[in-house]
Amino acid sequence: MPFDFVLPDLGEGITEGEIREWKIKEGDRVEEHQVVLEIETDKAVVEVPSPKKGSVVKIYRKEEGEIVKVGEVLMTIAEESEAFSEAPRKSTSVVGSLPEAEEKEILATPAVRTLAKELNVNLEALKGSGLGGSITKDDVMKVTEKSAPAEDQYGPVQRLPFKGLRRTIAKNLATAQRTTVFVTGMEEADITGLWDIREREKKALNEKGIHLTFMPFFIKAVQHALMEHPLLNASIDEERNEIVVKKYFNAGVAVDTPDGLMVPVIKEVDKKTILELAREIQELSVKARDRKIKLDEMKGSTFSITNYGHFGGTFATPVINYPDVAILGTGRISEKPWVFHGEIAIRKILPLSLTFDHRVTDGVDASRFLTKVKSYLEDPDLLFIESA
Repeated sequence: MPFDFVLPDLGEGITEGEIREWKIKEGDRVEEHQVVLEIETDKAVVEVPSPKKGSVVKIYRKEEGEIVKVGEVLMTIAEESEAFSEAPRKSTSVVGSLPEAEEKEILATPAVRTLAKELNVNLEALKGSGLGGSITKDDVMKVTEKSAPAEDQYGPVQRLPFKGLRRTIAKNLATAQRTTVFVTGMEEADITGLWDIREREKKALNEKGIHLTFMPFFIKAVQHALMEHPLLNASIDEERNEIVVKKYFNAGVAVDTPDGLMVPVIKEVDKKTILELAREIQELSVKARDRKIKLDEMKGSTFSITNYGHFGGTFATPVINYPDVAILGTGRISEKPWVFHGEIAIRKILPLSLTFDHRVTDGVDASRFLTKVKSYLEDPDLLFIESA
């Protein structure tokens, strides 16, 4: 009997994903556990394997960018001896019980009908691309895209699809801004000593294949400061109305990729050396840029750091990586005249920006935390003296 392969539970509470690429096509033969599809979920790309072998007789969602829900039929697999009919089948996974194709009833969820009404789209004129011919949100949106003019009142415009990682980033950022009460504090740190340490060590490490950036030092400084200010290493459990203070330290590190910003997570940073952190940051950054990073390597942060100084930025208001309650932004290191040991000297100065959720902690605690981070960066020896 032909086998209907549905989108399986992807874990982490994920209920839907976006089709990124089919690895097979109708008529191909697949083996059990062979990767047949790439699904883009919450920032990560997940490879979906086939649960059994056979010939692919039908693929139901072919278009890149289509949203499929867990439990929705992706394709049908059959052996040569098994008869397959494309006659409409009944399904209850997405839009409820579906009638036979001969019936002219419009198949669409209430949400799709509402969207069509808002956009003044006639559902009767559409051909559905969903399961059993049901009309999807994308079907409705495509109509509006086609009718959208290529120019506005001031001149020509280009309309780009808002999908993939860009759409996921936007969704996460909007969630963070909507659910937190964010405030940003700023500070400057004289990191001339830290600069000298890095310059002294990086050549030897480069020969070992390790690219030593400032990020491992930033992570260590933050970790030690969090040990004294635990409310910044927390999240909020909205359902229980509780603040969850994390007793472990996982650092999210923002990485710029061709598709947008991704945040791999370095686990248990308190148990790792500067060199181990440097190596792991390097590995995860490559995975993120190649879109080979796994979902669990993007989860579990307790605090995040973003280094926009690499691109020339100075101060900013970084957006919290929800559900964390704080994020540190580091700006461009520049030479500045600075009072050092009572005299004016040219020093290496690092701008720092800390955005925190004011619901969890107050400005006093956040300012003390930022001052502590600054003290570790200005005197890296403290990291060794105060390490547990």
